[in-house]
Amino acid sequence: MRKTASVFLLLVFFAPGFACTNVLITKGATADGSTMIAYVADSHTLYGALYFIPAQDHLPGEKVDIYEWDTGKYLMSIPQVPHTYQVVGFMNEFQVSIGETTFGGRHELRSKKGIDYGSLMFLALQRAKTAREAIKVMTSLAEKYGYYSEGESFSVADPREVWILEMVGKGKEKGAVWVACRVPDGYISAHANQSRIRKFPLHDPEKCIYSKDVISFARKMGYFKGRDEDFSFADAYAPVDFGALRFCEARVWDIFRRAAPSLHLPDDYIKGNPRAKPLPLWIKPDRKLTVRDVIQLLRSHFEGTDLDMARDIGAGPFCLPYRWRPLVWKYKGKKYFNERAISTQQTGFSFVAQMRAWLPNPIGGVLWFGVDDTYSNVYVPFYAGIRSVPRAWSVEGGDFNHFSWDSAFWIFNFVANYAYSRYCDMIKDIQKVQRELEGSFFASQREVENTALALYKQSPGLARDYLTRYSHRQAEYVLRRWKKLGEFLIWKYLDGNVKDEFGRVTHPGYPRQWYERIVKETGDKFLYREKKRH
Repeated sequence: MRKTASVFLLLVFFAPGFACTNVLITKGATADGSTMIAYVADSHTLYGALYFIPAQDHLPGEKVDIYEWDTGKYLMSIPQVPHTYQVVGFMNEFQVSIGETTFGGRHELRSKKGIDYGSLMFLALQRAKTAREAIKVMTSLAEKYGYYSEGESFSVADPREVWILEMVGKGKEKGAVWVACRVPDGYISAHANQSRIRKFPLHDPEKCIYSKDVISFARKMGYFKGRDEDFSFADAYAPVDFGALRFCEARVWDIFRRAAPSLHLPDDYIKGNPRAKPLPLWIKPDRKLTVRDVIQLLRSHFEGTDLDMARDIGAGPFCLPYRWRPLVWKYKGKKYFNERAISTQQTGFSFVAQMRAWLPNPIGGVLWFGVDDTYSNVYVPFYAGIRSVPRAWSVEGGDFNHFSWDSAFWIFNFVANYAYSRYCDMIKDIQKVQRELEGSFFASQREVENTALALYKQSPGLARDYLTRYSHRQAEYVLRRWKKLGEFLIWKYLDGNVKDEFGRVTHPGYPRQWYERIVKETGDKFLYREKKRH
């Protein structure tokens, strides 16, 4: 019997493409002993939605259709497994979580046949109970059917282990070359659209696993000469250029410098100094991190550094830390660029996956999920055991081509885009509500989970029902509150004026430094010349 499932058809039109950021946190680096990964999915055509795939049993001979996640193009059909697991966003019912960033790599290695990176992720989530199993699913499928995508870095984690997997195709040959390294306990790692694994242990499968031809294939292609012990995956398959440093590694540097200020990581590498030492693959944070800490790592425009996007002329009078595309532009034959920070206007969705081994899976896994720009969003807790996701946050709840007040994506975009007009003032109002909502989630988390645990002892189904209702209520309340915030901002900042706490209209004008810049650039052009009276 041949029955075909088309799970990925629901997902393909919402894929992130080439521009994401990941953070990986081991249990020894967290305040509560959980593992975490964070994923920011960015694209100018990405509709932010929370995916939901129920667990299912499948008949013998059943097939699953593979569609490319980025484009929707049909690629192939492969045999389905007897049972697939539930997936909420990018976390399955066993708390296995996966994120990714695309690094591209050498163009000649892009294959025209095989399974794409997005489909590999969801196939792994539906078939794996641990991070190691997920890596085996992804790599074995790529080796058997081919790897269709460009070079990719994956974050793969379960409640006990956190791994970084890097994979690139073999061009005209079927399959992929890859390497996966386990992040040492007590450390954190990050990747942002650039391959980061260089040298790796060759004879320690507890710490590192890799394809049998990862080095020999590089030799055959002329990418590497030397001893096996000196082989660097990144240098062979994705050599850095200026863009990789300034747009990609700079985001990793930004995460590391804030997680471990004591390291005093210099910025010479990300600024393109050829003699600079590359960033480490992982670091030990100065203190153990909470979910809230990790969320703050995702909220950055390089504040307080030379790359601070609110400080140069492109920020305008109200210190807007965003630059409209293109990222690279030309003037009089010379090429220039805008900075590329973690927080960016084109984020579709992001999450922090929290995984805890000491709790039952339906309760231990929490996907802290938000849509749109990380700096002005709200992360809502969705538990691994929930039975459904709210329609306003779901794939079925909206799309990129039609605005809707019933869509979380569009409500958050409405508020964020209005704030861009007077950013340095409006962001304060947004962050006040952001802290209020997220703070309430963190404050009530223990009580909610204690209640869920008590119900779980009676019946796991009761706990799942309770957590489903809880996640739905919080998500729906956030949208009501965010709509009210948008209405408040329209009222307070109408027509360039600002109302005070009593509703009185004030005219604060532009910040003083902007007036100074006008005078410096225009001289006396706008000098008000009063006529003397006799």
